[in-house]
Amino acid sequence: MKNRFICAEEVAQELSVSKPYAYKLIRQLNEELKAKGFITISGRVNRQYFYERLYGTGNPQGDTTMSYKAGQE
Repeated sequence: MKNRFICAEEVAQELSVSKPYAYKLIRQLNEELKAKGFITISGRVNRQYFYERLYGTGNPQGDTTMSYKAGQE
């Protein structure tokens, strides 16, 4: 099972951006989660939330391994 959290290094690689910019994105996403009442971890963000906010889906490029409702369409 893949880690539930994505770190700055993975974000930077996924988006082809610098690590400092990846940290900035993670901070922004964590602020959104905090506003919704979630507990966050500095330098990491929930992987599913990351993909939802960046790609509009909880799973990257249709990867059904991350979605609870995978295969139930």
